[in-house]
Amino acid sequence: MQQLIECVPNFSEGRDMSIIKQITDAVESVEGVRLLDVDPGKATNRTVVTFVGAPDLVVEAAFRAIKKAAEVIDMSKHKGEHPRMGATDVCPLIPVSGISMEETAQYAHQLGKRVGEELNIPVFMYEAAATRPERKNLATIRAGEYEGLSAKLKNPDWQPDYGTAEFNPGAGGTVIGARDFLVAYNVNLNTTSVRRANAIAFDVRENGRVKTDTKGKNVLDANGEVVRIPGACKSVKAIGWYIEEYGVAQISMNLTNINETPLHIAFNECCKSADRRGIRVTGSELVGLVPKSVLLDAGKYFLEKQKRSAGVSERELIHIAVKSLGLAELAPFDPQKKVIEYLLEDKTSSPLIHMTLTDFADETASESPAPGGGSISAYVGALGISLGTMVANLSAQKKGWDAKIDYFSGVAERGQKIKNQLVKLVDADTQAFNQIMEAMKMPKASDDEKAARKSAMDAATRNAIEVPLKVMETCLASMEVIKEMAVSGNPNSASDAGVGALCARTAVQGAALNVRINCVGFDDVTFVENALKKADHLLNKARVAETEILAAVDQHIGI
Repeated sequence: MQQLIECVPNFSEGRDMSIIKQITDAVESVEGVRLLDVDPGKATNRTVVTFVGAPDLVVEAAFRAIKKAAEVIDMSKHKGEHPRMGATDVCPLIPVSGISMEETAQYAHQLGKRVGEELNIPVFMYEAAATRPERKNLATIRAGEYEGLSAKLKNPDWQPDYGTAEFNPGAGGTVIGARDFLVAYNVNLNTTSVRRANAIAFDVRENGRVKTDTKGKNVLDANGEVVRIPGACKSVKAIGWYIEEYGVAQISMNLTNINETPLHIAFNECCKSADRRGIRVTGSELVGLVPKSVLLDAGKYFLEKQKRSAGVSERELIHIAVKSLGLAELAPFDPQKKVIEYLLEDKTSSPLIHMTLTDFADETASESPAPGGGSISAYVGALGISLGTMVANLSAQKKGWDAKIDYFSGVAERGQKIKNQLVKLVDADTQAFNQIMEAMKMPKASDDEKAARKSAMDAATRNAIEVPLKVMETCLASMEVIKEMAVSGNPNSASDAGVGALCARTAVQGAALNVRINCVGFDDVTFVENALKKADHLLNKARVAETEILAAVDQHIGI
């Protein structure tokens, strides 16, 4: 999975768009980083910027933005309603996909160290990147704000984690850290009553409600503090409000840790509370962007509740999530515009898999040498495991096999992962061929140019050999799934498992041909010997697996 992190820095300027533009230009100057949102506020005199990308690139973009903010914002003249302590007030990094919170915190420290050392800005680390418990909370660090920062820096307990302890009057101080993704989410009710919406919000949110006695007075503990009855969902903040535009009340929530309370669990708890109060949840609304996993997890959850296999395509999982959560009730919901990964997707880098079936066939049949046998082998392999996955999903729904749903769902999910890998390899093989062609076009007049061309050709050739080897490995793994379904799956679909096995073995053998032809003339003898040996081994195993699968299929067919 591609590593992605989001960065949501808050800059202490929300009125002068020319200043804001200079900061966002600094973000966009880093190729590979996608600027997703710019949200200025006049009253707060503060702008929230959202961008996303690979960790190293995001750290670079954040550094450039912080540097530019220090150049164009003078904190000694700043006034605004929102608490703040610096030109870049806070800069959180948020794991989106393929990266842990611990790894994200390490990137936050890389950024903090660089900002402190190169820009002479006092940096305090917070949340998952905090260096001590009392610095986890942003409000604690920011107490006293910009006006109290000079005195704070003289306190031995408040030495910055990075940078100088000297007051920087222009830039102030910056808080950098790593935190969970925050999802802004509203649940729609079939009522206009804010009081009833708030009652549901109190049932759901972590902070719950104040406990009262039979006379309606607040119950106090031994220290004189009010006693609270916690709500059902940890890491959830919620209130009820009425939206005149829609004519309904909503429960407005912030999910501050989607691992602790996923979106679908918060939705379900709202439904339970509403039902107890004679109110119905009619749908919901996502505010801003979400990681793809939020909707995939929701889709799996609702399929499992329906006693159905969760081993379906990504598109189907998201469709189920959107329908089950009612995300399109108030306005059309387009996952391509709401899911971070889809916004970042570069379809030009994978043109083949975005073609129609007819266009792909036409492109293959054209006079162009690519896509060729390697891409076709990967695609045939993808079709093979798709058949095996289909048998798993059909078996999960077979009458009388309810006790086996979890097993078949797990097999189908394995099949989906293999299918997705092979689909990516369709384009990867053609890209490997194009890499060789580009290397061949390199100049070779001088010795240096010849050396550079030779190096590029060697790298491209290795890649052109490694890609079909990866196709072979992946297709061989697919045969394990197909064999399981040939033996244990719905016997009425045995022939489908058989065809899947034929496709998988064909894909392995086709990719082996690609390995062999790409090895011809390559002067790295050791690499070639190892590649050919590995290809022969994989092909022999695929042939054995095919024989075993077809034997199991024949037993089911019986004629």
